Amino acid sequence: MQLNPLFTFLSDLAKNNERPWFQERKATYDQLRAQFEEDAEFWARELAKSDPALAGAEGRKSLFRIYRDVRFSKNKDPYKTHFSAYFTAGGKDIEAPGYYIQLGPNGQTMIAGGLYMPDKTQLAAIRQEIDYNADQLKAILAVPDFQRYFGPMGGDKLKKSPAAYSVDHPEIELLKHKSFTATHQMPDADVLSHEGFREYVLEVFRAMVPFCQFLRGATQ
Repeated sequence: MQLNPLFTFLSDLAKNNERPWFQERKATYDQLRAQFEEDAEFWARELAKSDPALAGAEGRKSLFRIYRDVRFSKNKDPYKTHFSAYFTAGGKDIEAPGYYIQLGPNGQTMIAGGLYMPDKTQLAAIRQEIDYNADQLKAILAVPDFQRYFGPMGGDKLKKSPAAYSVDHPEIELLKHKSFTATHQMPDADVLSHEGFREYVLEVFRAMVPFCQFLRGATQ
């Protein structure tokens, strides 16, 4: 998609985050969203070639709405100031390991994946897999492409060891994780000047395929 018009629209939206302004420019938004949908279809289709569990996923169904849920938020702005999508084996299932793309100005752009804040059952299963098979996860995290794009695995961690594991467990730092994520942040200048950005996103997604497959295997 054309990134400069998207960033311009979202920057203006951030300054005029109200329904009348948005409704007057709804046609522009619809056009930009249609372009993002085309990219999402490309990412879903091509990513499935590397992660077959995603076969059949529709990119357009992976897009998030731009409308914010303000019911429990002090921030009552009605619209998000980024476009985003999430690709998983079950469609846009935010409770499953997957691949996330967020596009927006002011440093909002990221290409990420993994599993954010898994439920208790998923978390116990991932920790059990780490306990049994930490070498596989560590090998995945050490792959040069993973390191180049993401660095260390991200996600919030417990300050103390999980109740089921000893403080002197050899993999205690991995077991302390409450989320298991890989995140590649991109400054606005890099996004807007990048030739072949759509292909670059796919390249970054592919670098986290073994990571997502490990998490999926542990939680299924």
